[in-house]
Amino acid sequence: MHADNLSPIKAWESFYVIVGSAGGALTGLQFVVLTLIGESRMVRSSQATLSAFGTPNVVHFCAALLISCVLSAPWTSLTRAGIAVAFCGMLGVVYALVVLRRTTRQRLYRPVLEDWVWHILLPLAAYATIFVSGAILGSNPVETLFFLGGASLLLIFIGIHNAWDTVTYVAGEEAKRRSSPPAGRGSSAP
Repeated sequence: MHADNLSPIKAWESFYVIVGSAGGALTGLQFVVLTLIGESRMVRSSQATLSAFGTPNVVHFCAALLISCVLSAPWTSLTRAGIAVAFCGMLGVVYALVVLRRTTRQRLYRPVLEDWVWHILLPLAAYATIFVSGAILGSNPVETLFFLGGASLLLIFIGIHNAWDTVTYVAGEEAKRRSSPPAGRGSSAP
């Protein structure tokens, strides 16, 4: 395939540098979030809850980074690049279904509608879009790259939203814990 056929990807080069860099940096930030949770002394934390609500953020950031890397590689064919992207999307769809199962099995936190949207529906939509877009990249690159870009950016926003949501939840729970009297003692109200 002639290099001119790859020019649609070349036009997205700066976009994927930004998205990939953000995905890498935000992965590091998620480790800070998880460290804060570990230091919060919340007795209501569990591996199952962390697997449902914390770990997926790292996966979403890394998926955006991976897609950015795949589309920045020096491909000789858009079809081959599309196959690699479709494979990433397929793995993401499977992972979103695993997260759904983990969410329904964990017992420490009862998800509300916002949680179902941000932790299950939006990631599933993003990964499905990546899968389909990768599958048709070789035949319709100009429009398809907009869908891939949007889905990659959506994964970044999902991770940011969910990390922030986790931090505010943990901070609120920690504040409640600090303000409530120790077990077995009466309140010290005036």
